[in-house]
Amino acid sequence: MSILVPFLVFAIGVSHGVQMINAVRRRVMDGQTTKAAAASAFRSLLVPGGVALLSDTVGFITLLSIDIGIIRELAISASLGVGVIIFTNLILLPLVISFTEIKVNKTAEPTAEEVRTEAIWRFLARFATPKYAVVVIIATVVLYFAGLQQANQMKIGDLQGGAPALHQDSRYNLDTFFITDHFSITTDVMTVIVEAAPEACTYHDVLTQIDEFEWLVRNTLGVESTVSLASVAKKVNAGFNEGNPRWEVLPRTTASLVQAIGQIPTTSGLLNGDCSVMPVYLFMKDHKAETIETVVAKVKAVAAKMDNDKLQFKLASGPVGVMAATNEAVAEAQLPMMLYVYGAVFVLCLISFKSLKATVAVIIPLYVVSTLAQALMTQLDIGLAVSTLPVIALGVGIGVDYGIYILSTMSSKLSNGMPVQQAYYEALVERGSAVIFTGLTLAIGVSTWFFSALKFQMDMGILLTFMFVVNMLGAIIILPALAAVFWRQPK
Repeated sequence: MSILVPFLVFAIGVSHGVQMINAVRRRVMDGQTTKAAAASAFRSLLVPGGVALLSDTVGFITLLSIDIGIIRELAISASLGVGVIIFTNLILLPLVISFTEIKVNKTAEPTAEEVRTEAIWRFLARFATPKYAVVVIIATVVLYFAGLQQANQMKIGDLQGGAPALHQDSRYNLDTFFITDHFSITTDVMTVIVEAAPEACTYHDVLTQIDEFEWLVRNTLGVESTVSLASVAKKVNAGFNEGNPRWEVLPRTTASLVQAIGQIPTTSGLLNGDCSVMPVYLFMKDHKAETIETVVAKVKAVAAKMDNDKLQFKLASGPVGVMAATNEAVAEAQLPMMLYVYGAVFVLCLISFKSLKATVAVIIPLYVVSTLAQALMTQLDIGLAVSTLPVIALGVGIGVDYGIYILSTMSSKLSNGMPVQQAYYEALVERGSAVIFTGLTLAIGVSTWFFSALKFQMDMGILLTFMFVVNMLGAIIILPALAAVFWRQPK
């Protein structure tokens, strides 16, 4: 996860730095001095840039709601990093530029590159007309509902066997699959902690309950085998009787029970020093989300029936126990986290634009892209886990930058009575290059994670690339279409 933080801070810094430099460059091309251009760019970008960076910061801070230490550490370090960017990119950068001299060769005739760029802006400006806006909005609605259907099938947790951080064909996972296929033990272990009074293991009724619990859980889909103090004590008792399988039972007398239990050391992990804790080990087929959900549900159901004053069955320890607890924390945090992120973005945009229409125009593309990202996870068998949950929230925080920069330029022109198509065209001329350059540059950079030997890093790379590119497309296609509807002008 620490790989993600510096990249995200760097990505956000590049995004806002390109906007500032592009704004200064355009003003120099219009005939201003570098110092005047830097001052003018600072004034024009302070509010939209500040709102965008505050949205990023709030997006990171919302990750603190997830009760997982590594995500909270990511939230704190990333929030501090974005806080520094507010100073470096919005204040320090124009200050440094003002001490430099930028020379732009402005010819009387537009160059071939300028002609091509203008043609692109003219083409994209069509999306801000009612004719094209209707088509874009209909396509967006269709995509959203198709994506929503897939997003509702997204699973919490890992969807593949083996070590979740590694690819399926890694050496470690191939060995794990071999062990699982040929033996009744696996590397995926869940431990149910049985709490009782001291010396409880010397009582027949206590061990009988543990044995019954173990039998019920062992006959659950996804459990390969189990072991507990009760099951081992039965084998020891049979050993004292020439290995006769008829004696593979729990002795009813305390003396015989103590004799069997006395052969099991505390180093086995089956009991503690005073026999007040007696774990039950569950060797599971794998740690896929469905398997964990099935086993945890069965353990909870059996424990609810068997818990009493003498015994308490508590979930859970072991590698899969930690995964189960993590999956529950992720499931509980998913909805509140997204509500916090969108709520913060909504409030900040409303304060910035002072317009409900403008705020909704920024939020809708973000929400559609988030839904499509979850649909992509379903299609690629990527579960919502510790590594992917922050990416969804961070994608919203970073993706809002594109829309804020474009709409902030449009809103001032729309308030002066300029037609939507012309306002969008001028916004593209001023900010379009920076938005597209930033989106593609960040996407290309993070797409190199596709080749990582770590599967979770590859998954993050896929999701970040998708969100960088599609959020950028949403800002330059869906946002102007919504603006054409919201700011419809009389014929």
